[in-house]
Amino acid sequence: MAQGPIAVEQKASTLRFKNKFRFMTWLALFVSALFTIPILSVVGSALTTKSDIWGHLVETVLTDYLVNTFLLAVGVAVLVSIIGTGTAWLVTMCRFPGHKVFEWALILPMAVPAYVMAYTYTDFLQVSGPFQGMIRDIFNVEFREYWFPEIRSLPGAILMLSFVLYPYVYMLSRVAFLEQSICALEVSRTLGCGPWGSFFRVALPLARPAIIAGTSLALMETLADFGTVSFFGVQTFTTGIMNAWTNMGDLPAARQLSACLLIFILTVFILERVSRRNAQYHHSTNRYQNLPGYKLEGLGQFGAIIACITPLFFGFILPAVLLLDMSITLGDQQFGAKFIKLVFNSFTIALVTAITAVSIAILLTYTNRLQPNILSKTATRIASMGYSVPGTVVAIGTLFPLAMLDNAVDAWMRETFDISTGLLLTGSITALVFAYLVRFLAVSLNAVETGLGKIRPSMEDASRTLGYGPFKTLQHVHIPIMSGSIMTAGLVVFVDVMKELPATLVMRPFNFDTLATQAYNLASDERLSESSTASLTIVLVGILPLILLTRAISKSRAGSEAQER
Repeated sequence: MAQGPIAVEQKASTLRFKNKFRFMTWLALFVSALFTIPILSVVGSALTTKSDIWGHLVETVLTDYLVNTFLLAVGVAVLVSIIGTGTAWLVTMCRFPGHKVFEWALILPMAVPAYVMAYTYTDFLQVSGPFQGMIRDIFNVEFREYWFPEIRSLPGAILMLSFVLYPYVYMLSRVAFLEQSICALEVSRTLGCGPWGSFFRVALPLARPAIIAGTSLALMETLADFGTVSFFGVQTFTTGIMNAWTNMGDLPAARQLSACLLIFILTVFILERVSRRNAQYHHSTNRYQNLPGYKLEGLGQFGAIIACITPLFFGFILPAVLLLDMSITLGDQQFGAKFIKLVFNSFTIALVTAITAVSIAILLTYTNRLQPNILSKTATRIASMGYSVPGTVVAIGTLFPLAMLDNAVDAWMRETFDISTGLLLTGSITALVFAYLVRFLAVSLNAVETGLGKIRPSMEDASRTLGYGPFKTLQHVHIPIMSGSIMTAGLVVFVDVMKELPATLVMRPFNFDTLATQAYNLASDERLSESSTASLTIVLVGILPLILLTRAISKSRAGSEAQER
């Protein structure tokens, strides 16, 4: 039986639609595969190449790297879990003076890079700094006549990183507490539990997955840190990688140390997964009743205020005040045309990376939504791997394959056209942006996935009835609806790139500096006051996306807007 023209056109339209799906799936898989190259490069080269100094490193400093990295990770994990979980419970479930302010203010330390915190406190607490000077004036003592803890040490690094990274645990724990069932808390009260009893016996176990996830994120950032441990003289894997490469000139040794660090990170990742096991936490019926709001009085009020203001003061208020004071009184002596160039470089590279990251995230998440098969899901998982990899490892893994590609192109051009192309990608802005994308693409993926997940599939069906294909549907339907999530994803990536130090130090083109490298270079030369201008600029840029994140967390509980009204 012959088919009519309408049936033929429908079949052709369906075929075109499926072809576009297939093309998007393979494109997403190809893009994701690119982001595995640095990791595979590090692992592969560590197994196949030999280092001249590897044996020396094993005999002398490898044990120090292992012990210091382990102690640093454990110390930060304990502090961030205690500070983040405790403050999240207080501002969510308890009522005391200022709790509304602490809800958004406690996230502000996240805007301060850990290395900036290290520079600021070192200038403030060193022998010639204002704090020890005040001690000598008050007690009329001379240097060496009193004991003062050394800030540039392993405990000092643990404190600096903890004050900066506890917001990871705070944010996720607060969301978990906001979404918990009121029924379970009410039952605990009828059984004689007070606010703290309900916290330890009910709320804390229910929020355990969120707490573990936040602590894991903080650990990933701890293992990726270079500026703080380097400035404080703490020998960890990140400092060892940079020393092996820059000071010893042995790239194979740097790659082998990078592989060891990857094993460390993989262990953290596996422990995080195992700790969750298959536990599931379901909500009861009265999920969206008003939160109980335990009213604290007397010593309870005072204790809650102290518990919330302490990490905020040492993690944001004091460093911000010190940076502002140093910037105004001394500041960068090169402030002017060169500083404007630094700002331009930082903003340009961060903007290009943010736009590219959001675009790739939209491609991957939209492909996974339209055709949720094993290929699209694998592509998304692969692209998310880089966030757990430190910037130094990403840089090491990126340079090797890029150098091989550049040399292959140069050799072919020499043989074919007798022209030397040199290094086209290595040491270029393109290579730097690629390293940033490997490192931070997962951040934009999470935000875009959240926004896209809130759009009903029926809207896509309606769009198809109007003759829109997948690309027009994305352009005219999805992107306008999830514009807030896209903006948030772009801002977070923008700020992360502004703060990124190790990948920038390794991958930046010759004579290309950013605010992060300027702050690091000045601080490394012990010109701490001059580094304050660049450091303060990074902090100020980081505040805006944190405000947006705070608003999103406050609205995460259904019915929250009505409750506020």
